[in-house]
Amino acid sequence: MASTVYPTETTIYDPERCWNGFTIFQPSMNQPEKAGAMLIDMNGNIINQWQRLDGFPNKILPGGYVMGGTGIRNTRYGFQDMLDLVQVDWEGNIIWKFNEYELIEDPDEKPTWMARQHHDYQREGNPVGYYVPGMAPLVDKGNTLILCHKNLRNPRISEEPLLDDTVIEVTWAGEIVWEWVCSDHFDEMGFSEEAKKTLARSPGMRNVGGGMGDWMHINSMSTLGPNRWFDNGDERFHPDNIIWDGRQTNIIAITDKKTGKIAWQVGPEYTAKEALRNLGQIIGQHHAHMIPKGLPGEGNILVYDNGGWAGYGAPNPGAPTGINNALRDYSRVLEFDPTTLEIIWQYTPREAGFIVPLNAYMFYSGFISSAQRLPNGNTLITEGAGGRIFEVTQEHEIVWEYINPYRGMEGKINMVYRAYRLPYEWIPQVTRPEERAIPRLDNSQFRVPGSPRRKARKVTAVKSSRRKFYGSQYCVLPQEKD
Repeated sequence: MASTVYPTETTIYDPERCWNGFTIFQPSMNQPEKAGAMLIDMNGNIINQWQRLDGFPNKILPGGYVMGGTGIRNTRYGFQDMLDLVQVDWEGNIIWKFNEYELIEDPDEKPTWMARQHHDYQREGNPVGYYVPGMAPLVDKGNTLILCHKNLRNPRISEEPLLDDTVIEVTWAGEIVWEWVCSDHFDEMGFSEEAKKTLARSPGMRNVGGGMGDWMHINSMSTLGPNRWFDNGDERFHPDNIIWDGRQTNIIAITDKKTGKIAWQVGPEYTAKEALRNLGQIIGQHHAHMIPKGLPGEGNILVYDNGGWAGYGAPNPGAPTGINNALRDYSRVLEFDPTTLEIIWQYTPREAGFIVPLNAYMFYSGFISSAQRLPNGNTLITEGAGGRIFEVTQEHEIVWEYINPYRGMEGKINMVYRAYRLPYEWIPQVTRPEERAIPRLDNSQFRVPGSPRRKARKVTAVKSSRRKFYGSQYCVLPQEKD
């Protein structure tokens, strides 16, 4: 049972051990008129708020610019389709906009050009959308990679209509110069025959537009950028190649930018060889990306392995139809070598201090979420379902924690899709804020102010030799003679 009363905003802060800066996030998803994009300092103070800017996700660019969208498609006809992708300045003025991917003519709606962007995008100059020393995203020129949707049919997957994922590249002027369509590469992905049968019957159906199969559900996409693997001659890791992950299939893959073919992949199965078994089953993951050059762990893959429910395959007791056939009730953040699949660093319930499996669920977000490697080696983790953003050291100690106090969906959920930490110097509009330490509270001593207090009565327990367990209670027995 979840607590009904708990502290929110910044609850832990150790300025000496954090990588200090501002944090951008979307505090109330799909309700931009109430929250929009929000920028906070390390103590949780609001630095700026861009209302009516829906972030899927929101990203900051140097100079106080922020990217996001200005609206979402009617959910009767589309699923997570953003109307546009925009860049606004500190005051909220739109200085760049893209929406001309598809002219949409929904019933009872006037024809509208839409970007159909969802889950991710990357501006040229930076491979991953978060701060990397020496790799700043461009703010007044350059191309943008955008993750989008497209409705189509592919009988090799299913006879059902598909809500497919695409990646497009657009110029500053809005011209589409490159497109990659996920379902075109179905035969490269290594699905088992059982998985293909399950996909054919029901490819992740969504109740939109008369029923659409969200079969892959890609939720992150970024370029690899310069990396040591390519420098050493491994062409799979060309800096222009694109890494993405499919939440519903448990696949993480790299697409060759020149050919469109899959150059590297893990999943959907994680049992075929010892290295995959050691890596462990990845389920419903988010934000898989290569740690950029210039950050600790550069060249490794960092991913929020959600757990939860995902995958297609043979029916089992937890998935009688074979849909969502992989299940796990806790999350992991993994950093692993893409050439050997060896886990280099991880944050799991065990590192969080919980007992597996008894209370492993205490670190768990079955959907959304992310992880960002910081320049000092710490990792910023968004445990999205519970609206928790926290920074941990390489030794797994929490040095900053923020609980989102804003609730969306009629006040029922405070989820955060993805958060990013950025350097103070990217926001020249404000001076560097004061950093005040917030020590970790001792939960055993914390009380709500105003609660009545009285001294506890203390008794001495009887010797164990005089106590026996009967049914549902302990009984004290008469003193036995020697």
